[in-house]
Amino acid sequence: KSANPQWREQFDFHYFSDRKDMLDIEVWRKDNKKHEELLGTCKVDITALPAKQTNCLELPLEKHPGSLLMLVAVAPCTGVSISDLCVCPLGDPSERKQISQRYCLKNSFRDIKDVGFLQVKVLKAVDLLAADFAGKSDPFCVLELGNDSLQTHTVYKNLNPEWNKVFTFPIKDIHDVLEVTVFDEDGDKPPDFLGKVAIPLLSV
Repeated sequence: KSANPQWREQFDFHYFSDRKDMLDIEVWRKDNKKHEELLGTCKVDITALPAKQTNCLELPLEKHPGSLLMLVAVAPCTGVSISDLCVCPLGDPSERKQISQRYCLKNSFRDIKDVGFLQVKVLKAVDLLAADFAGKSDPFCVLELGNDSLQTHTVYKNLNPEWNKVFTFPIKDIHDVLEVTVFDEDGDKPPDFLGKVAIPLLSV
């Protein structure tokens, strides 16, 4: 119940050079669980922002009153990667040795924020729900750890998709939960939910 909300939340988006350069933002209001209304949208051209500094942006909402105030910083991506299964980052013995040294007991306090990292191999899904009229789905998989989010490509018209991707996340809080969600791509509409699993890091 506020016309001037303050969220003060930080999100890390991993921007890769082969992705689109626009950050799309939507502001919604929610009356109850069923009724939602779009209050406005705005876009940020990531390529136009100066790198390695925090940019303070006041963005007017398109076709609606009001504006959005945000801080956007474009910085080199560290500790995050997406690769094919055949070039798994931890497959190299020399790299494993470097990582063992980096996280050994004597180096524990060298960088307090460097808790560790999580590597996830997303292989395939089996017997998914058919979300399309033709009895098929267009599934993709989203991995979320804290406020970090990465996703696979979409496998079209398939209930048993194979992604065979390797995702690497930096761990910022050992109490975080890895959430893996499968969606059905639905063109311009929001994707349909096909299933989800949650894995606490402490259980790994």
